[in-house]
Amino acid sequence: MTPYGIVVAKDVMVPMRDGIRLATDIHRPARDGELVDGRFPTIVCITPYDKSERRYVEIADFFVPHGYVVVLQDMRDRHRSEGTKEYFHVVTPHTGRDGYDTIEWIAAQPWSNGRTGMVGSSYAGITQIRTALERPPHLTAIWPDVAPTCMYHHQTREGGVMQLHMFWALFIHAADAQEVQADPAKQEEVWNDLRNLRQLMWGWPWHEGELSLRHVPALDRTLEDYCTRGAYDEFWARKENDFTRFWHEHADIPATISTGWFDGFPHSGTEYFAAMAERNSAPQRLVVGPWSHVGMRGDASWTLDVDFGPDSVWGVRRYFEEQLAFFDRWLRDDAPGASHDEAPIRIFVMGGGSGRKTAEGKLDHGGRWREEHEWPLARAVERTLHLHGDGTLRPLPPPAGDPPRTFVYDPEDPVPTIGGLYCAVGELPPEGEGMEPAWMRLLNPALLLRNIMTPGPADQVEREEFFTARRPGRRLSERPDVLVYQTEPLAEPVEVTGRVTVRLRVSSSAPDTDFTAKLIDVYPPNEDYPDGYDMLLNDSVIRCRYRNGFESEELLEPGEEVEVTISLPPTSNLFAAGHRIRVDISSSNFPRLERNPNTGEPIGRHTHTVRAENTVHGGVVVLPVIPA
Repeated sequence: MTPYGIVVAKDVMVPMRDGIRLATDIHRPARDGELVDGRFPTIVCITPYDKSERRYVEIADFFVPHGYVVVLQDMRDRHRSEGTKEYFHVVTPHTGRDGYDTIEWIAAQPWSNGRTGMVGSSYAGITQIRTALERPPHLTAIWPDVAPTCMYHHQTREGGVMQLHMFWALFIHAADAQEVQADPAKQEEVWNDLRNLRQLMWGWPWHEGELSLRHVPALDRTLEDYCTRGAYDEFWARKENDFTRFWHEHADIPATISTGWFDGFPHSGTEYFAAMAERNSAPQRLVVGPWSHVGMRGDASWTLDVDFGPDSVWGVRRYFEEQLAFFDRWLRDDAPGASHDEAPIRIFVMGGGSGRKTAEGKLDHGGRWREEHEWPLARAVERTLHLHGDGTLRPLPPPAGDPPRTFVYDPEDPVPTIGGLYCAVGELPPEGEGMEPAWMRLLNPALLLRNIMTPGPADQVEREEFFTARRPGRRLSERPDVLVYQTEPLAEPVEVTGRVTVRLRVSSSAPDTDFTAKLIDVYPPNEDYPDGYDMLLNDSVIRCRYRNGFESEELLEPGEEVEVTISLPPTSNLFAAGHRIRVDISSSNFPRLERNPNTGEPIGRHTHTVRAENTVHGGVVVLPVIPA
């Protein structure tokens, strides 16, 4: 059949139950510029960003020619929609109800066949899940991509520690907020904070009224909540903040959930799939690639420093084609429904490459796709490795009297972030670097940013592009505040797929401090990498005051030995023969994570910093190993 043309009705004001109207662009099938009669399935994307941006319009450009209506909508309080001044970043109370009302409004239109699917990445994935928790009768299928499901554990705080990519995100949402759109002076203040983001991160914590966020009061309030609510309290337990508490209310509909091993949310996506697969009768699917936050839609086979081979690439065209096949199965009038020959899970197992440099200067790590039927993998075998005082990781526990290892953590000289799992963080370039202020006001600030933090796998070496790295060329393993524990070179390959757990016995001279853990695939030296390559797979943290639970605080007694657990995000990596499995233990990872001042003062309210003498008395690393 000849592809349809497209006719667009822009800024249709769709009423919500409280009378607020949301600006909605409706892209409908057409022939020769005239609308085609008939009822069509609908694809919906609800976003806090500008619905008219290319990244959203291209959804319509793909799906409408295939016989879909595509509805793109600005969220309440954003862009051309009306509002109630309640846009608190992701903690926005109306999102689910507005999604419900939009889906049901669509189903009542004469051009709708009553079957509606939702798409979108990141925040536009959040709007899908939040809508599904309201169970609109005509929501038929969803594809949430790279979305958190618990804002406390996945997005804003991790192990009780603030993730500073969310500090940055508040400015991105403030820069095009309705409160500043018509006021160039206020918008310029927001841009100036984005120009000075490095200094602002060094000056953390910040509070209401101190930065340009004061021009957007709801986001200023959100900053205060993010900064000071270290414990999981009633704020974090709200439905808009923690979807996982409300899975029993989720619609029983087909879903494809996608994420990347270097996205900020692979734990969220995999656990969401597992919860829905257990609870729902409708088929659930999971796709996890070697991607960062937007990597699925990218055309490169590499993420940051590491290349995974051409099979790892999806790109926008493949992404849309996969979505079309999924929605064709559920939304059309003659939709066939589930395919019983298809495995519900596709994961990319990283590793197996040559270990040499590609033509683009990336590490050839390689990998391959594999189908699975459950998550976590039932055949995974827990392998426990013990931390020894000589820095080795071994299957047998250390002998009695094995010495502890001590380091000094100085909040003023933190371990720099070099790669990792987070949304990218960027700053605005100074004026005169290709974009003058008059033109800048016409563009979304997100389109102008230059990364100062880039997620992904990276050799753990200080380099100039990482702004908190103070000694370019120094390997992080050479820092005195990084404790390295590693295996002997592996005699045979070892695949680790799932979540790695690190349990430590620790003590500190401080009443509160952090402990971090990184999982690293250590390449032996070769001609391209004469010092080897320490490839970061993932990392995480625990704030000691939350060691016994995130609902309350328990400070340390200086010198007291306690147990802490660090649960790393999931990964899937083949450690090749000759490589080492390594875990690095420290107390900072800045600016991905805020620095603990070591003072024990209230969260986000400290007045000074002190050095802490931190000791690891032993511990274990538990690996989910897939038998050969």
